[in-house]
Amino acid sequence: MIRLRRKNTVWLTVLGLVIAFALLAGNITLPVQLALLGVFGVAVLASMVQLGRERESLIQALRRAPVRQRVSAQAREATERAKGHNGYLVSGLTMLDVGLIALQSSSEGMAMRRARTVSKDDDGARPFITLNVEPEEADRNALVRFEILNHYGEQVYVHEMKAYLRDGEMSLMADHHLPLAGNRGIGGTGDWDLRVFIDGNLAAIHNFTLAPGLSDRTRRLSSQYEDSEPETVFDIIDEVQQDVSPSLQDLLQQQSRPPARNPAADSSSDGASRRIGTSTRRRR
Repeated sequence: MIRLRRKNTVWLTVLGLVIAFALLAGNITLPVQLALLGVFGVAVLASMVQLGRERESLIQALRRAPVRQRVSAQAREATERAKGHNGYLVSGLTMLDVGLIALQSSSEGMAMRRARTVSKDDDGARPFITLNVEPEEADRNALVRFEILNHYGEQVYVHEMKAYLRDGEMSLMADHHLPLAGNRGIGGTGDWDLRVFIDGNLAAIHNFTLAPGLSDRTRRLSSQYEDSEPETVFDIIDEVQQDVSPSLQDLLQQQSRPPARNPAADSSSDGASRRIGTSTRRRR
């Protein structure tokens, strides 16, 4: 693939400015103007084409075959997605791995794990990459940029760092992490993207999932339960005093008691008996 090498952009800019000033001067004939434009075009093509690389392509392919075998599935997927967005890596760099390190504190200390699914229960997430650096790209500083985009495509994390590239395999981890637990700026869940730029070139697009935390799940379940619970209606009934039926023991006690005597009944019965006695004596 034909690419513009970044180290040639400076002198191309200077050459373009000089030619532009010469053309704007107006004292140059048309053939000279065409010649200057041709020189600039040749300079641009020479900067984009890497001369002498075609002879070494087969040797480089054979030499990098063991390196490609060490490329993880996540890195292969991320680089292919980057190529779909016009991203690329220079020929001397190979993306071996890319991902996130989730951080979670507990009573036993800080726990770190590689994860493609993080949640708001984690304290944070820190991106990392692993590169294989060829000798022609070694011994220089590279600008590495990490970006994290949420499910709306909005940037929620941006971190740039300078890394000194050394020959061979090297891992680079961001100096700062994306806070998750207690971060009110992070809402919702879904598929997020981690984008990695090296020297301004999009090198990898790694997708991961943000899952709800335990508190979010509990709140969601409680709201669903409250919505689905039917309304309960209570009937208020006034308490009415009712007669209590006597027990068997009370009934037996009432039967064993002698009946109460009525004085008026006794007096009437005594008078009747006296009248009966008087009438009997008169008949005799």
